[in-house]
Amino acid sequence: MDDEKAALEPWQWPDEHWRKLVNHVRAGRTLRPERWKDGARCAVALSFDSDHETNELRDGGTSIGRLCWGQYGNRVGVPRILKLLERHDVRATFFVPAVTALLHADEQRRVAAAGHEIGIHGWIHELNAALPYEAERELLLRSADTLERIAGVRPVGLRTPSWDFSPHTLRIEKEMGLVYDSSLMADEDCHELLLDGEPTGVIELPVEWVRDDAVYFMMHRFQSLRPYTPPADVLDIFRREFDAAYEDGGVFQLTMHPHVIGYRSRIWILEEIIRHARSKAGVWFATHAEVVDWAQRHAA
Repeated sequence: MDDEKAALEPWQWPDEHWRKLVNHVRAGRTLRPERWKDGARCAVALSFDSDHETNELRDGGTSIGRLCWGQYGNRVGVPRILKLLERHDVRATFFVPAVTALLHADEQRRVAAAGHEIGIHGWIHELNAALPYEAERELLLRSADTLERIAGVRPVGLRTPSWDFSPHTLRIEKEMGLVYDSSLMADEDCHELLLDGEPTGVIELPVEWVRDDAVYFMMHRFQSLRPYTPPADVLDIFRREFDAAYEDGGVFQLTMHPHVIGYRSRIWILEEIIRHARSKAGVWFATHAEVVDWAQRHAA
């Protein structure tokens, strides 16, 4: 029957087929506290995806130029970001492919020593939807083991590479006992994920392309991918997202990449966002794990 359905056009699918697809992974109960820690009105969750060389490696690429571009994230981007976060006394979350951690073990130890969270970001930035269940599960378990061995702390959260969430990902997260995911876009507030209609206990801290630096700044000279948004405009978008989250009493989550945001002409965006948020009364900067824990324990 599945083969028969696969041969059909989507408009020919029987109702039960598209309903099953839609309802496999869904957003469940919303977890928005009346107030955040210490009575804060808004939570700010900054994150950095330390893809580094895996952007090129994951597709079998061998371009020395693009591998060196990834190395910039380690040599310049992460140190610059850590220095800025330390200056403003802000803790953040770094999602790290295991191959990045193996290439740059000292970086992960430095990140962890500074009090930042390290989360899972796949093995080699692979696309989960291209993998069978067994391969995806083995890679995620191996990634968690690698990050724990290098950084000294077992990761509790996953951001799937490229936010590519397979039909098996949530099942694997539940089997691994992960506390949260940060790959999906069904809401702006934390919420519990449902698997085939059943609560999983896995909490989603939602992402969104509009709050991701890569969509505005990524560059690939052999493809039709070019930066198209001036940094000042990106700051304006991020600031408006924060202001709305603050007004709502919600969470402002931001995704950045050391090899993207780390340049001299862009890093000021991060600093201005921190300064702008700090100019408001009642803003709590926290790691993704801390935000999820508070939302789960204090949901209204």
